[in-house]
Amino acid sequence: MMNMNILWVAGATILSQSMHKSCAALSLPGNAIGKQLTRSRFFYSSASAALLVTSGMASPDTACAADKKNNPRYLENEVQMKYGEGKDGNPRTRGVLVRRFTGDSTPYTFSQPRPVRLVKDWPDEPPFSKKDFFRADENDDETFYTLPRLVYHIDEPAVATLTQYYRNNIPKGSSILDICSSWVSHYPLEFKQVMKRISATGMNPLELMANDQLTDYEARNLNVNPNLPYEDNTFDVVTCVVSIDYLIHPIEVLKEVRRVLKPGGKVIISQSNRCFPSKAIAMWLDMNDRQHLELINGYLKYAGFGPAKAYDIQAYDPDNKFNDPMFIVEVAK
Repeated sequence: MMNMNILWVAGATILSQSMHKSCAALSLPGNAIGKQLTRSRFFYSSASAALLVTSGMASPDTACAADKKNNPRYLENEVQMKYGEGKDGNPRTRGVLVRRFTGDSTPYTFSQPRPVRLVKDWPDEPPFSKKDFFRADENDDETFYTLPRLVYHIDEPAVATLTQYYRNNIPKGSSILDICSSWVSHYPLEFKQVMKRISATGMNPLELMANDQLTDYEARNLNVNPNLPYEDNTFDVVTCVVSIDYLIHPIEVLKEVRRVLKPGGKVIISQSNRCFPSKAIAMWLDMNDRQHLELINGYLKYAGFGPAKAYDIQAYDPDNKFNDPMFIVEVAK
């Protein structure tokens, strides 16, 4: 089924064309499922002034495992952005083609999540110093993230395997919060239809506006204000995708995550080896992938959670043996 939507939002014209069907795919534990994705070209643009962007993708149908292979591999939107208000020919519009990975209909193989044993014995009190959280770029994060980045920070196989993990490990009817979110949350297409609520916080309100999977969002700089704007015991699942390395108050943020989780709810933190080095904290840059998992487990301990579990869920790409890794650290409240 093909849908075309035209939206007008704050003076920005958004033309979207998308094809939809819903589906299922990777479990914990699970069987080798599906096939993986390859790295693809992603077209984007950075305007030199404020951009007004939103997404006009249509909603997917209800989920069913049999339909997974019928989902499109990509959803593409043509976005026209208005910027500038001068009398000398402005405002101007500029078209941008954005491509979203759905995580389905790919050539990759998703294997059973491989447990990673966490062995570091953390002391009773956090052993971290201020210099551990130093960043090469200590300027205002809101300046760094002023312009929307409608791009992916991990490759397509990593996105796809995370999407499959979510599909098989987040129950239908859940209330979900995605912290440090952006224009994509990597959830399966059907989540907007089958979940009770999908909320998000992130740095850039325009990126959040473009995230068509959300039911609500609030822009928030967690490095300035680590408090989450939600009531206690609100969410069944909290996700955080390749972003915990940017937090300078990670324990405080995870304490808030624990507060807003319902009893028995879980936090799923995904991590690769990609980052903006100037914004990642110093001790993260000095660690390898295994040490990153141990560090996240330490953060969770000091935030009041019990022992976490870690998994390697890297997808297999037959055409590329050097695709991005993907790891999961999760724990229940």
